Amino acid sequence: MSDPTPKPPSDASAPSLHIDSDWKAQAEAERAKLAEREAAMQARAKDMPEGLPPADFRGLVGLLASQAVMGLGTMADPQGRVVVDLEGSRFATELLQVLKDKTKGNLTPEESGELDEILRELHLRFAAITRMIAEQMSKDPSSVRMAAPGAPMGAAPAPAAAPAKPAGGASKLIIP
Repeated sequence: MSDPTPKPPSDASAPSLHIDSDWKAQAEAERAKLAEREAAMQARAKDMPEGLPPADFRGLVGLLASQAVMGLGTMADPQGRVVVDLEGSRFATELLQVLKDKTKGNLTPEESGELDEILRELHLRFAAITRMIAEQMSKDPSSVRMAAPGAPMGAAPAPAAAPAKPAGGASKLIIP
């Protein structure tokens, strides 16, 4: 009987070459699997709701800017009254400034420019709204009411005897 195991070459120090004839088939099978996975991921992405933006720097800046703008009375409460939260708006704007300071040198020129423009616009709006409220209060103090600190949007105004800025937190202005 003959031995089916291959014999080493007579020169034991010569390198041997092993050729895998199936490597092309294996590589092609791997490519096909990857393509299937990619197609499945794209199909799932199409099924996801488009309501949420990507979680990136622009999204973070937009979220904080939205909070600052909302505090300036851009949205009415359920009763149709304008609620101004100057302290909340100032806080969100200050957070944007902290973000700018902490990311200095790490932003793209576009990101840096957008952040500068947003901060500039928020400062201008804050000054304008503050001025408008002061004018309104000087003309007709009863047209602007203070909400209790921490009260939800649409809550009843604070009693007339309430201090303008209680120690427990900032109050909100309600403009009917």
